[in-house]
Amino acid sequence: MYKKLTALILMAIFVFSLSACVNVKEEKKRYEAEFIMLFDTATRIIGYADSEEEFSEQVNQIYDNLKQLHQLYDIYHDYEGINNIKTINDQAGIAPVKVDRRIIELLLFSREAYEMTGGKVNVAFGPVLRIWHDHREAGIEDPDQAALPELDRLKEASAYTDIHRVVIDEANSTVYLPDPRLSLDVGAIAKGYAVEQVAVIAEKNGFTNGLISVGGNVRAIGTRGDGELWKVGIQNPYDPGGEDVTHVRLSDISLVTSGVYERYYTVDGKRYHHIIDPATLFPAEYFLSVSILCPDSGLADALSTAVFNLPYEQGLALVESLPDAEAFWVFPDKSVRSSSGFNDYIVQ
Repeated sequence: MYKKLTALILMAIFVFSLSACVNVKEEKKRYEAEFIMLFDTATRIIGYADSEEEFSEQVNQIYDNLKQLHQLYDIYHDYEGINNIKTINDQAGIAPVKVDRRIIELLLFSREAYEMTGGKVNVAFGPVLRIWHDHREAGIEDPDQAALPELDRLKEASAYTDIHRVVIDEANSTVYLPDPRLSLDVGAIAKGYAVEQVAVIAEKNGFTNGLISVGGNVRAIGTRGDGELWKVGIQNPYDPGGEDVTHVRLSDISLVTSGVYERYYTVDGKRYHHIIDPATLFPAEYFLSVSILCPDSGLADALSTAVFNLPYEQGLALVESLPDAEAFWVFPDKSVRSSSGFNDYIVQ
């Protein structure tokens, strides 16, 4: 029943989108599709194909692969017959959990990201993030009673965020959290990592001129059907409904933005967003948004969080030390800065 419902949703989107199709090349047409069921956000796919049927097959394949990763990396929900990140957390201090290889690969990638960023992105930060999540949800539900977490409670939770205590047995494909107070939260990495995985698979299967956007994690594959680069905007963080703060041209590269405008709640008139600095245990206040350009969407996602949690000079040094990575900062005073090569991508 669920698959049939999904197909109906996608087909309705195809019909709506195809009414606006335009010829770009004599043999190619531009198609679009959207769905909102995965990674708790909207996914938009743009591509060029010979026919509606071809594009429909490509989108369904992307959807199916993204759905599998969404379920594997979910920390809130159980799925029949699937051991996911939630299963690992539920079994903390009890037993190792045999998992799909794609979870092992995500966690190994996350370890590398942790070391690269000096711990500014940490998938073992779950105990602290859970406290903030619960306060944010309660504050959204009842704004009059919105409150901040107690610092002592956050400090206590932070004692159980050591990523090196996560036991990964590659040979047996198991993950174990040896202390029940440990927990994983892959939110800073999983979405971008998943986008990269599905993009690679899609390209191997003929999706060679497309754009995949999952909640603002954008991955460009090739160019548009007319050979021009993709044009993508960076959302204005101080006026999310207004004009984009800038536009960039992309081909075979990812653009990922972390900002204060997505998930937040208000306490005593002040907004508190969801990007928590491991050093202070509170939302970072250096910037309104940080955007990363990088060929690998998973790395771009990790860097957008890490650089958001770093003072400008330190974040710039990190980005400049990495090949093929660029960054764009929007400051609280609405000024902007960028890394040395970012301007090469900006639409003039």
